[in-house]
Amino acid sequence: MFRLRAPGKKPITITTPTTSTSASNFLYWSPESSPTAVSSPTAMDPIIWSNLPNHILDHILSFLPFKTLVSLRSTSKHLRSLILSPTFLSDHSFSLPSFLLLSHPQAFQSFPLFDPNLISWRTLPLPRSLSLTCASSLLSSSHGLLCFSVSPSSASSLSVFNPLTRSSRSIKFPFYPFPFELLSLVAFPDSYRIFTISSSSSTSRSVCLYDSGDRSWRIFGGVDQVLPRGFNQDGVFYNGSLYFVRSEPFLLVSVNLDDGKWTTATGDGVFPAEDEITFARLVTDPEKKILYMVGGIGSNGICRSIKIYEFKRETESWIEAETLPDIVCRKFTSVCYHNYEHVYCLWHKEMICVCCYNWPEILFFHVGRRTWHWVPKCPSLPEKWSCGFRWFSLVPSLSASV
Repeated sequence: MFRLRAPGKKPITITTPTTSTSASNFLYWSPESSPTAVSSPTAMDPIIWSNLPNHILDHILSFLPFKTLVSLRSTSKHLRSLILSPTFLSDHSFSLPSFLLLSHPQAFQSFPLFDPNLISWRTLPLPRSLSLTCASSLLSSSHGLLCFSVSPSSASSLSVFNPLTRSSRSIKFPFYPFPFELLSLVAFPDSYRIFTISSSSSTSRSVCLYDSGDRSWRIFGGVDQVLPRGFNQDGVFYNGSLYFVRSEPFLLVSVNLDDGKWTTATGDGVFPAEDEITFARLVTDPEKKILYMVGGIGSNGICRSIKIYEFKRETESWIEAETLPDIVCRKFTSVCYHNYEHVYCLWHKEMICVCCYNWPEILFFHVGRRTWHWVPKCPSLPEKWSCGFRWFSLVPSLSASV
C-alpha cells in the first residue's frame, strides 16, 4: 500500500486487497460506493515513482484491482498512456463481458443488459447528469461508447459516455435550432465521429459530421439526391463509409466519412431480380469487415421469408448465406404486424440481431454456429409495456476515450 501524488492533484491511495474488484463488477460500480481509503498509507516520493522504468511500472500495475487502474488514468499523462497502451491491455486481460442493451421509454435511470454468454440480465445505472435529464435518449453505440441526446432547459446537445470508465463529454450542435435524424456514432481506436442529417431548411438537408479529434463539425450537401425524406434506417459503417439500403427500388448508397461524398451501387447483378424485397436492413462485422443484409422476401408488400445475404465487394453482388426457418419467420412477421418500418438490425459479437420497435424480444442468428435463437423478454419490464424498444450492442472498452 502506498500513496501516489501528482503535482497539484489529490493523492490516490493504492492498495492490493485480498479480494480484487473485477472489470465485470466495475461496470455497475459508482464512485459514491467506493470504499474509503485506508488511514496512514505509506507515502512514496513522486520523484522515485516518475523515474521508474516502464517495465517495472507495468509489473506494479498488473497487481492492482480494476477500479484503481481506472482512477490512475487521471493521475498523469504517462500513466494514462501506459495503462491504455495496446501492450498493457493485451497482456492483462480483464475478462470484459459484452451485452445487448435495451433502451425503453419506461426505463429512466438505468438500462437492462442481457449477457448472451451467461443468458442472464443485469442493470447499467446512468450517471446523475443523464438520469436527471428527463429528455435524455440513447441514439447510438459504438465500441464501448454511448451517444445520448440531452435536452436541458437551456439548449440541446449530445453527450458521449463511456459506461466502463464513467467518463462523458458534452458536444454542442453546430447551430440552433438543430433538427436532426439518422444519427450514427462511429468509434475508432483513438477517436470517434458522429454522422447525422440536419433538416434545418424546408428545401434541403445537410450531412453534419463531428470529429472528436479536432472537436469540430463539418457540413456537406447532396443527401436529398440519394435518401428520400422519411427514410428512417440508420447507416452501418463499412470500409470507411456509412452504408444505407433502400428496398423500393432496391438501392445501396454510402457516404464517405472523410469528405462527405455519396456513392451509389446499382445495376445488374446487385440483387437477384427474381426476388422481391419487402424490407432490407444492413449489419456489418467490424472484425472481419463483412457487410450483411437481412432481406424480407415476398410479394405485394407481404414478407413470406427472411434471408441473410453477404455482400461481395469485388462484384458488387449479394450472395445468399442463410434462410430463417418458416416457423420462426411466421412468428416474427406476426409480432411486427407486417409493418416493416418497425424492423431494424444490429451486429453483436458474431450475432446478427433482428429487432422490432414494438416487441421486447430479439431474434438473432449466430454466424459461427449458424443457429437461430430468441432473447427472452426482460424480467424488469412492466406487464403492460408499450412500443419503443431500442436495442444496442455494448462492448465495454477501457481505451475508448470520449
